[in-house]
Amino acid sequence: MNKKIKIQKLDINYIDQGQGKTLVILHGWGGSSKSWEKVIEILSKNKYRVICPDLPGFGESDSFKKPSNINEYIRFILEFLKALEVEDFILLGHSFGGGLATKITADNPRLVQRLILCDAAVVRAKERLSVRQKLAKSTSFVTKIFAKSKFYKEHVQVKLRPLIYKIAGTNDYYKATEVMKETFKKVFAEDLRAYLIYIKKPTLVVWGEKDITTPVEDAYTIKNAIDGAEISIIKEVAHSPHLKKPEELARIITEFINRKI
Repeated sequence: MNKKIKIQKLDINYIDQGQGKTLVILHGWGGSSKSWEKVIEILSKNKYRVICPDLPGFGESDSFKKPSNINEYIRFILEFLKALEVEDFILLGHSFGGGLATKITADNPRLVQRLILCDAAVVRAKERLSVRQKLAKSTSFVTKIFAKSKFYKEHVQVKLRPLIYKIAGTNDYYKATEVMKETFKKVFAEDLRAYLIYIKKPTLVVWGEKDITTPVEDAYTIKNAIDGAEISIIKEVAHSPHLKKPEELARIITEFINRKI
């Protein structure tokens, strides 16, 4: 069920559905609660209360008024959960939301029962640029040389810049407002691997086998850094198992939550 709440003077949309153990879902960059509707539907029928906010700047929620970083998103999330009187919950983070979930769990262990990281954007080192991103970066540099020419502005820029972002796998960046573009830069500038060793909660790392946005090697980096973490790889899926195989993802989540540890 979609609901509204005001947090930090922002109108926030969120789903709060089902009854039972509370599972909080943090969506990825460019996503929203709507992109998790199928998984939420399945889990809420399995006797879980599932809460999934549209993070500021996404879905039907207001955007922050100025560019924001990971810590500012985390402060928002903690205020949101406090307003709903939610604590002692299971936390699931996908992609960008996985990075937020990692830092929340490391810094606030009393709040989180268990952690689920789904194709989480935790490894953000510069040396990890993909071939596509390196290509796009080089192409972007070349275009800057000609950026002042009238022909470039009127003809090339309109067609080439969207293509560059698409090649780089950052099409969401191209579509974003100026505030969200600067927020994107701030958020993805921070590598979060250092927080993994501080996570002492039961953790499931679940990943799409064919993910090229956050490669499957990241899943093993995370698993090996968190003591006792489990891993589950979903076959024939890329970065969004919640969209491509929601039933399988929901089953894996349910089995992990119900397992005695």
